[in-house]
Amino acid sequence: MKIQEIRKIARPWGVDVRIGRSKQDIIRDIQIREGYSPCFRTKEICEYDCLWKTDCLNNTRQR
Repeated sequence: MKIQEIRKIARPWGVDVRIGRSKQDIIRDIQIREGYSPCFRTKEICEYDCLWKTDCLNNTRQR
């Protein structure tokens, strides 16, 4: 997902979307506001089917 799309999702949650903030930080802030663990890019396998799953796991495997 592109950063512009993530910022659009983040704004209604009141998440800081200033230029310079990483995609990872913004997504983790959204996860916290949604009441979830800020787990974006911290796992290699995930049992949840969240909005970020594809982007999260693809980038985790590339490390």
